[in-house]
Amino acid sequence: GAALRSRAALRPLGLLAPPCREVAGPGSGEAALEENPFYGKYRHKIQELRRSSPDVFESRMENRNEVKKQPVGYSNQGEFIRCMEEKARPIFFAEGLATKTSKGGFTKDKTLDSILNVEMVKEKSAEEIKQIWNQYFSAKDTVYAVIPAGKFDLIWKRAQKCPSFLYALPRKEGYEFFVGQWSGTELHFTSLINIQTQGETAPSQLVLYHYPELQKEKGIVLMTAEMDSKFLVVREAQCLANQVQLFYATDRSETYELVETFNHRSSEFKYMSVIAELEQSGLGRELRPGQVSDKS
Repeated sequence: GAALRSRAALRPLGLLAPPCREVAGPGSGEAALEENPFYGKYRHKIQELRRSSPDVFESRMENRNEVKKQPVGYSNQGEFIRCMEEKARPIFFAEGLATKTSKGGFTKDKTLDSILNVEMVKEKSAEEIKQIWNQYFSAKDTVYAVIPAGKFDLIWKRAQKCPSFLYALPRKEGYEFFVGQWSGTELHFTSLINIQTQGETAPSQLVLYHYPELQKEKGIVLMTAEMDSKFLVVREAQCLANQVQLFYATDRSETYELVETFNHRSSEFKYMSVIAELEQSGLGRELRPGQVSDKS
């Protein structure tokens, strides 16, 4: 008996009604309230509120009924999180700022400050910044990444010595080749046929923007991209972005040697070696249609 009384005293006030009780209908709020075992304790305050502020009393009764209509286990936490994410977005990200565009619709001088509130995220951990960055760009039709500082350091050092390379993009029949050219921390991709026909005026079709501003303090480099959707879709752009790490961040000397050969011994360069490395890595496999024909 004592245990039951103790358990009853711990029952949270106004949270969940017993599953067998029917939801109170309109006008039955006060009667249901009087059934509450704690009603006697607060009777005086409730009646005083009803006399002094009837509008407030009615409003609270309606809110109580709304709570009781919610299913058992209902939580506002999900709605709260979504609300906070919406509020956090303009705090962390510099949306809506005017940006200059260059030829082909790409952003000119695309700084990290034009995307992200750098001072605000400096208070966050590397893992928190990674989650913020990935969550923000996952809703956008683009390529993005958070690159570990050590890996980017290797890519960057090699890019200084070998600023360009030939990448292969799997197509329905064969491969289309793209030249990737570093310009500062931006990596511009243009199809080989564009370069052959337009020379140095060939426009970029994909630009990867790397931001090392947080590299020393947080150990990460943020990356995002812009692309010409008339020539590339996101998964094709992602394949090219992945190849940058395949060739520039590799531990295999034979793989990086292809990059060195392309830049310093071009007469010895064999484009089939790029295709062989790509096929061995498995990158871009999803871009190739199935080899087995559908006979149905």
